[in-house]
Amino acid sequence: MSQALQSLLDLLDLEQIEENIFRGQSRSVVVPRVFGGQVAAQALVAAGRTVPEDRHAHSLHAYFLRPGDPGAPIVYSVDRIRDGRSFTTRRVVAVQHGQPIFHLSASFQVPEDGLDHQAPMPPTTDPALLPPSEERLRSYEHLPAEVVERLLEAREAVDLRYADDPPFGRFGEPREPHSQVWFRTNGKLGDDPLLHVVLATYVSDMTLLDSVLLAHGRGGWAVGDVVGASLDHAMWFHRPFRADEWLLYDQESPSAYGGRGLGQARIYTQDGRLAISVIQEGVVRVPWDFGKPRER
Repeated sequence: MSQALQSLLDLLDLEQIEENIFRGQSRSVVVPRVFGGQVAAQALVAAGRTVPEDRHAHSLHAYFLRPGDPGAPIVYSVDRIRDGRSFTTRRVVAVQHGQPIFHLSASFQVPEDGLDHQAPMPPTTDPALLPPSEERLRSYEHLPAEVVERLLEAREAVDLRYADDPPFGRFGEPREPHSQVWFRTNGKLGDDPLLHVVLATYVSDMTLLDSVLLAHGRGGWAVGDVVGASLDHAMWFHRPFRADEWLLYDQESPSAYGGRGLGQARIYTQDGRLAISVIQEGVVRVPWDFGKPRER
């Protein structure tokens, strides 16, 4: 296991304060606010800590309410909404400085047999043939060195490989609003299913709105032509998977309007099983529309 991955696992390992209250630390290596994937992953950890081990997460729905302060801890309060025979529901509120910054509802299910079909895995490139993040990022001479280092630092714990240039790698010309990224953790994980779901949740917030930018030839914060933030995020976990084995993140954007952009995606295992579906809406503003920071 890489040191960066161990540091990430330590970050996601919450301190239990009371039966339904947990505390997590914060850090941000990309922007001066807490990375949304971190908050979502920590909230899912908090919910999972109150659920019997025989029930696995099958969905989450979340809203990002306020920017998180990376210099302060986050308190997660878990509400035990329901414990049924097959399903368990939890609601989690993340609080900083006395105000809620994030809200999550998660559902867990006892594994059972049922109908089985899926959308086929789309054509893609073998991840072994794609350049690692460092190689690709350092090839973009137009990116300032400090931006490259911040992007690389954000990816130290995860091997993230783009099938094509990301928005900040080739911008100025609109492209198809479709992006493919392969990812896996930089090291092996244990066998706890919740751990793999939590790591996938963390990574899912990294690139999902890229397809919105591609449709307009925008490069994003790395080149300063777009300012954005996650608004809401939903995931459905269909089949077992491991976050330390290659997963294909196939992403597209069906719409952008009114200062918001929608991304939707499917995550497949390397052998073609549909593991996760994801949908996210985010604020996407060009600088002349943004002006002074506003509350979402």
